[in-house]
Amino acid sequence: MAGAAYPERVRIISRGTLKGFVRNRVEPRLQRVVREQLDAWFALVSRAEWKNPAELKQSHRNASIVSSERVVFNIKGNEYRLVVAVDYNHGIVLVVWVGTHREYDRIDVKQVKFDKERYADPTGSN
Repeated sequence: MAGAAYPERVRIISRGTLKGFVRNRVEPRLQRVVREQLDAWFALVSRAEWKNPAELKQSHRNASIVSSERVVFNIKGNEYRLVVAVDYNHGIVLVVWVGTHREYDRIDVKQVKFDKERYADPTGSN
């Protein structure tokens, strides 16, 4: 990665959150397509070379830049929203929140924090 200040691949924390969301919060009939959409997002972002929010926006026009570090991605035609925190200097993307568009409308995207329990198996068998 010419000129990038961070390692060759972006580090995304955590794929497990995305998998837990699909497994425990998405209707079974939609799990395959949502998983595929999140996997495609993961693959694209893991190869990103963003140095700032403007570069991110240039490569992902449908992303919403909320603050200098907070970004919202549309997943599956905007049916789902993925909120991440981006550390451009170190090449780290932290998955903060993922949910339906309806759920997204009920959160404060600037303040929402990662909630491990949200993505855990409610039966405790993860």
